[in-house]
Amino acid sequence: MTDETAEHVRLADGARWKAWGPYLSERQWGTVREDYSRDGAAWESFPHDHARSRAYRWGEDGLGGFSDQQQRLCLSVALWNGRDPILKERLFGLTNREGNHGEDVKELYYYLDATPTHSYLRMLYKYPHAAFPYEQLVAENRRRSKQDREFELLDTGIFDESRYFDVEIEYARSDADDLRMRITAINRGPDAAELHLLPQLWFRNTWSWETDVEKPRLEQAGPGVLRAEHETLGTFRIELEGEPSIHFCENETNPRLHFGQPEARGLFKDAIHERVIHGRTEAGAPGGTGTKAAAHYHRLVEPGTAMVVRLRLSPETAEPGLGGFDELFAVRHEEADAFYDSIQRGVDDPDQRLVQRQAFAGMIWSKQYYGYDVAKWLDGDPAQPPPPPERKQGRNADWRHLNNADILSMPDAWEYPWYAAWDLAFHAIPLALVDAEFAKEQLLLLTREWYMHPNGQLPAYEWAFGDVNPPVHGWAAWRVFEIDRRQRGGDGDLAFLERVFHKLLLNFTWWVNRKDAHGDHLFRGGFLGLDNIGVFDRSAPLPTGGHIDQSDGTAWMAMYCLNLMRISLELALHNPVYEDIATKFFEHFLYIASAMDQIAGRGLWDEEDGFFYDWLDLHDGDAACRMIPLRIRSMVGLIPLFAVEVLEPELLERLPAFAARLEWFLAHRPDLAALVSHWEVPGVGQRRLLSLLRGHRMRCLLHRMLDENEFLSPHGIRSLSKIHRDAPFRFEHGGQEYRVGYTPAESDSNLFGGNSNWRGPVWMPLNYLLVESLETFHRYYGDRFRVPLPTGSQHHATIAEVASELSRRLIHLFVRDEGGRRPVFGEREQLHRDPLFCDHLLFYEYFHGDDGRGVGASHQTGWTGLVAALIQDRKLNRPR
Repeated sequence: MTDETAEHVRLADGARWKAWGPYLSERQWGTVREDYSRDGAAWESFPHDHARSRAYRWGEDGLGGFSDQQQRLCLSVALWNGRDPILKERLFGLTNREGNHGEDVKELYYYLDATPTHSYLRMLYKYPHAAFPYEQLVAENRRRSKQDREFELLDTGIFDESRYFDVEIEYARSDADDLRMRITAINRGPDAAELHLLPQLWFRNTWSWETDVEKPRLEQAGPGVLRAEHETLGTFRIELEGEPSIHFCENETNPRLHFGQPEARGLFKDAIHERVIHGRTEAGAPGGTGTKAAAHYHRLVEPGTAMVVRLRLSPETAEPGLGGFDELFAVRHEEADAFYDSIQRGVDDPDQRLVQRQAFAGMIWSKQYYGYDVAKWLDGDPAQPPPPPERKQGRNADWRHLNNADILSMPDAWEYPWYAAWDLAFHAIPLALVDAEFAKEQLLLLTREWYMHPNGQLPAYEWAFGDVNPPVHGWAAWRVFEIDRRQRGGDGDLAFLERVFHKLLLNFTWWVNRKDAHGDHLFRGGFLGLDNIGVFDRSAPLPTGGHIDQSDGTAWMAMYCLNLMRISLELALHNPVYEDIATKFFEHFLYIASAMDQIAGRGLWDEEDGFFYDWLDLHDGDAACRMIPLRIRSMVGLIPLFAVEVLEPELLERLPAFAARLEWFLAHRPDLAALVSHWEVPGVGQRRLLSLLRGHRMRCLLHRMLDENEFLSPHGIRSLSKIHRDAPFRFEHGGQEYRVGYTPAESDSNLFGGNSNWRGPVWMPLNYLLVESLETFHRYYGDRFRVPLPTGSQHHATIAEVASELSRRLIHLFVRDEGGRRPVFGEREQLHRDPLFCDHLLFYEYFHGDDGRGVGASHQTGWTGLVAALIQDRKLNRPR
C-alpha cells in the first residue's frame, strides 16, 4: 500500500480484527436452510410471522446486527413505537408468492459507512411513528398485476411530514474484541413521538439440536451490567448506559404456538416481544438469566431531538467503564475518512466519492455468517424428529459433502442471504480495492473441498447448488491478483494464484465433461444466471425436445479458456511447467472458436443480422436433425465479446517455448488460425490478440450494441434489444406460443420469479465485463479502430472512448445530474429533494432499461457494488 493509515495497520492484523463483524443475517426465515417441510416451500415453511417465536437451526437474523465470526453471540436493535402489532426485531418483506414481482424487502434502511476490519460501522434505519403497514403492503402487492409497479413503503404515505425516526446504528471498537454500540434515534417529525429502544444480546441456539452441547448463559451482574458465558467463546461483560430494565428469555421455540403444547411453561424466544407489546410481566424479572436479553429504554422524543443509547461489550478481563465512549467514535470515524481518502485520491467529484464509499459500506455490511451442513440437514439432528423422507430425494440431495460455516459475501443480505458462485466472483473485484486478502479468501473458499463438489462443480446457490452459474471464477481470480499486485508491488501473491488455479483446473474439466455432452466444443450450460433471457427455461427439459447450443454458454467457456491461459502464463514466468498448460488452453480456445463458426454450416454467428444467436437443435432420432436459430437479440449475443485476451510482446519474449508452440500450432492449423483475429498481425506495440471476433464481426456487434433503438440506454447496455418492444420474438410448438418481449423493468412473467428479469433492464456485472473487454480490445487496436457513438451519429469514437462512455453512463445511475436528480431514484420526488433522503443510496439488483430507476433487490451492493470499481478505474484514467 502507498498509504499506511490506522485502518491499514489493522488490516495487517486482519484475522484478529475480523473475529467480530456485521455477520448477522438480515433474513434467516424463508431460507432453504430453515425449511424442514415436506414440499420444499421454504418461504411458507418458515414465514416472517414465525421468526419471533421459533428458534433458527442454522443462523440468526436481526436489525443492524453484529456477531462473532461463528455467530455464537449476537447483538442487534429492537424498536417499538407504541403502535406496531409486533416488536421490530428484523426487516419485513414479501415472500415470492406475496409480491406481484416476487420477493421484496419493504423497509427503508441504508449502509452509510464501514471499514473492512469493522473498526467502524454506521447504518441508518427509518422507523415510522405510525403503525407499520404490514397488512397493507401484503394486500396491495397481492392485488396488483405483473403489469403494475410494486407497492413500496414510501407509497403508503407513512413517511409524509417526516413522521418517523432516523435510527442510526453505529459500532466502534477500541480493540479487536472490545466493542461499543451507539444507537441514535432522531425524531424527524413535527410532534413528540413515543419510542421503545431495546439493544438485544443473545446466543445462537446450538443446544436444541445435539445431545452433548453445553448451553451458554446470560445473567445480570449488576445495575446495567450483563455477563455472557459461552463454552468456546469465553466470558464477556455487557455494560449499558443508565440502568434500563433488562428482560430475559430463552432463544428457543415457543412450544405453545408451534408444538401444540398449551401447558408448556417457560420464557421462550418471543417472551420479550410479549413483555414489551402486551405488558406480560413474567419476562424480565430483576436478576434474571437466559440465553437472550434486551435492555429496555423508553422515552417520549420531542421533535428534532435525539434519544441516544450506548452499550459496551468487552471481555470480562477488560477494565470496565463507559468512559471515552463518544471520543472513540470520533477517532474511528476520522480513521475511516483517512482510509477512504487514501483509496479515493484522484476521485475529484465529491458525489462520486459518496457513491463509492456507500457502495463499499454496503459490501462490508453484507459479509454474513453462513452455516449449512447439507448432510445433517438431509438426515436430521439427533435431538429432533427426522425430516420428511422426501428430503433425501429432493433439493441438494447430491451435495451431502457441503458443510459451510464461514463468513461470506452475500448478494443482498435480505433478498439473497446466501452465497452464489458468480455473484461472489463479481463481489471480489470491488472488495479487493479495500481488502484484497478478504477477496482472495472468498475466491479460494468456494474451491475448498467442503464447497466444491467432488466432481469439480462449484456450488451455485442454496436453492439449487447443482444449477450452473457462468464460469467467471477464473476471471475474478486473475483480476483480484492484478489489483493486489498493484497494491503490494513485486510479483504479487503467486501462492494464491497457484492454489486457485489448481482447483479451477478441476472445475474446467467438469464443464468440459458435463456441459459439452456431444464433444463438439459447443456448450449447453442451461440456466447460466441469466434467468428468463431466453424463450425457454434453459435449466429444464425443453418442451420441443432436443437441446440448445448456447452462444453465451460457449462464449463463457472461450473466456474461461483465455482466463486460465493467462493465469498459467503468469505462473510460467516462475515455473516453466505451466507453459504446457497455457498451450493446452490456447488450443481449447481455438477449438471452441471453430465450433462457434461451423455449427450447421454457418456457426452461431448470423452474418445477415450481424449477431450471435442460440440455436435449437431438434433431433428426430436418426442422424438427421433440424437446426433452428433463436433470433432473440439479447445479451446472449454480446457475451462473445468477453472472450478476449491481449498478449504483450514482453510476455512472449520471456516465454519463448510457449510462443514457439503457438506459432507451430497456427502454422499447421491454418483453419483455426484464421479464427483468432489475425494472430499473425501485430497490433499496437506489437501486441497479439486472441478473440472470438475479427474486425468485421466486432463492428457488427458494436453497431447493434451502440444503437439507442436497440441496446444502448442512457444508463448502460440493456440485456435485451429494444426492437423486441414492437417486434417480440415468437416461437410456436405443439399449439403453444412462446414469446420474448422487451420488458425494461420488472418481469411480466413467472419464469424464475418476477424480480429476475433479463428482458430489457441494465445489469451492472455484464456491463462491467463489456467495459473491461472493450478496454482490452483497445490495447490491441489502439486509436485506429473507430465506430459511430451512438450508432447512426457523425461522432466516431475509439473503442476506449466507447468503454469510457459506458462507464460514465453506469456511474451516473447514482450521481446527481444537472438538475440534482439521481436516475436510480426514478420518479420519487422525496428521494430527489428531501435532504434526509437524497444522499442515501440503494444499490439495486438491476436498472430500468429506459429511465435507470432501481429495480429488483434493493440492497444488492454485491455485484452492483462494481460501480465502486468503475469509479476507481476512471480515476486511473487508463484502459486495463
